[in-house]
Formats: sequence, structure tokens, C-alpha cells
Amino acid sequence: MLQTQFMMREEDSRDLQAVLERLAVDARARGVFVVDKTGQLIGEAGEMMGVDSTSLASLAAGCVAATGGLALIFGEEEFPTHYHQGERDNLHITLLGERMILLVVFDERSSLGLVRLRVKKAGGELARIFEEARKKSEAQAASTASPFADITDDDIDNLFSD
Repeated sequence: MLQTQFMMREEDSRDLQAVLERLAVDARARGVFVVDKTGQLIGEAGEMMGVDSTSLASLAAGCVAATGGLALIFGEEEFPTHYHQGERDNLHITLLGERMILLVVFDERSSLGLVRLRVKKAGGELARIFEEARKKSEAQAASTASPFADITDDDIDNLFSD
């Protein structure tokens, strides 16, 4: 399915950042990242400023794609939530609509239950922000006509005739 190009305005970006920062604090997370399914980092918050966010974004998108393949094997459309437990850090990955991935990194200062609770609330806010941004992008694309829209075949014929 071909999707329109997604553009976020400055006010949408500010709203997104505020939700991510609040989620990082409320969930006691080390880091919160929003990534699109193509592996592009959209936003981040938390204390993990030294992490390679480019690699993190592309690997998160790859993880979601691989898990989507597993879901199909079991007759599911997708598995919208993933949890990975490590010795020090844990990852909670949630799909936000068709395009976005929310990744929360947390350690022993938090718990899976707290993260899930806070992600549920923030996920709704993020989905609203992305939906509004999508609608604005589509409206702009519809209002921006092609520079060739008003050129007719007769105009082209007249241009190339003697």
C-alpha cells in the first residue's frame, strides 16, 4: 500500500517531544524512542544520549519486521507488543498504528507493569499526534497541485508545432 509522505510540523514535533519526555519520567525509563517502520528515528527522550540512535532505529524496525513474519506463520496479523529482557536493560516495543514504533528501554528502577501502564497512556497521545500530522500532510499534498495540472494536450501540440 502506497502511503503519503509523512511530515511533522514544528508544533507536532514539540507535542511529540513533550509526550516522550513525560513517558521517560513516568515510566522511570532510561530511554524512549519513536521510530518509523523504515528505521528512521522520529524522536527520543531520556538519559541514553550516548546510544547509537541510527543503529537502534534500524534494528528496532528490523525486529518489528521479523516479528511480523513470525505473526503471519501463526495466523496473526502482527504482534503489536514485544518485550526483551536482558541482564541490565529491558526493551518494550509497541506498534503505534501502521507506521510508528515506540521503544522504551528500562532497567531495575522500573518494572514491566509500570512501563506497560505508562506506554498505554502515552501511546494514545502519540497516535493522536501522528494522526493529526498525517491529516495535515494529506491536506497539504491535496492543496499543492502539480505545476503541469493545467497543461493540456493542445498546449503541448502548440508548443512543438511550427
